[in-house]
Amino acid sequence: MQPIETQLPELERGVEEVLVAADLRSKLEAGRPLRVKAGFDPTAPDLHLGHTVLINKLRQFQELGHDVVFLIGDFTGMIGDPSGKSATRPSLSPAEVAANADTYKAQIFKILDPDRTRVAFNSEWMGRMSAADMIRLASGSTVARMLERDDFSKRYRGNQPIAIHEFLYPLVQGYDSVALEADVELGGTDQKFNLLMGRQMQQAAGQPPQVVMTLPLLEGLDGAQKMSKSLGNYIGITDAPDDMYGKVMSVSDELMWRYFELLSFRPLAEVTRLREAVAGGANPRDTKFELAGELVARFHGEAAADRAHKAFISRFRNNQLPENMAEIELQSSADGQLGIARLLVGAGLVASNSEAFRMIGQQAVRLDGERVTDKGLELPAGATCVLQVGKRRFARVTLK
Repeated sequence: MQPIETQLPELERGVEEVLVAADLRSKLEAGRPLRVKAGFDPTAPDLHLGHTVLINKLRQFQELGHDVVFLIGDFTGMIGDPSGKSATRPSLSPAEVAANADTYKAQIFKILDPDRTRVAFNSEWMGRMSAADMIRLASGSTVARMLERDDFSKRYRGNQPIAIHEFLYPLVQGYDSVALEADVELGGTDQKFNLLMGRQMQQAAGQPPQVVMTLPLLEGLDGAQKMSKSLGNYIGITDAPDDMYGKVMSVSDELMWRYFELLSFRPLAEVTRLREAVAGGANPRDTKFELAGELVARFHGEAAADRAHKAFISRFRNNQLPENMAEIELQSSADGQLGIARLLVGAGLVASNSEAFRMIGQQAVRLDGERVTDKGLELPAGATCVLQVGKRRFARVTLK
């Protein structure tokens, strides 16, 4: 095992909170490999880079000699995690959970070492519980304790329904830590209540309480909201190399450093040198090339990353338009014109007028290659133009 002073800076890199930091140090001082778990409910078939923030941290623990448990919540997935939700999440069928879990197993080993990773399913122990066992599990907490959870309390105050089975979710997640005898559990900041439940239940079971490490929710391509497929601001780890490269290059220069911190495997000292170089006048675009290449290589290989880089240079540095650009016809308004925001929304390049105005404000919108700065710009019926948002979103629009 490496010295504690070598391990701690990397383990705490990008971490929002460590509960309790002194416990982590004492566990590391014991000199034995720690059992580190992170749970993922298989609620969708594909993972995106936001999910990999936790998986990357598991890899860091793994590389420092610790034991990693990638827990697939096939049982909790049928309950539905209420974290951050304003309404009851629909439950998945066992068949949906099983299918999604299979894709997770295939995807995580692009990051984790398969020979040093234990993949566990919480149905292994939860599926054996009787009704009486579940009642005993539920008796370990109170409704008042559950209502301390922010999303539950908001729904309760707003007269939004809370299903009884939703109270079981944090209890089951907490019991996972008991079943696995976890030393450390990782989770997003929205999981803090569930993670602390694990500490509480371990203490009740006579186990040393796990250390809780919360990691931030990665912002999506818009730089505002968390990365999410439903918001369309995600980079999927199964995205084609060219698409992944282009999406990474489209993030803002400021957000780039956030991605370096949470997604890159480069040592902190190297990231610091890159940041200092940009502050000293180096082109941030060239630094972003480094990030895009690293991420594409991780999921598709070095050769694919090199091809994606060359394709990006050809397409954008030489002002070449992408092949197979979307061809869209839109109907003008009654006055025979259409505003730029409605054009962008109608072309599917942004999700809303507010996003259109925000992208214009960020100087990220071009019309026939010219940057758009006027949010009140209108085009007349009969016009045909190429619209561009960011580095990679294009559409050729004809206004009828």
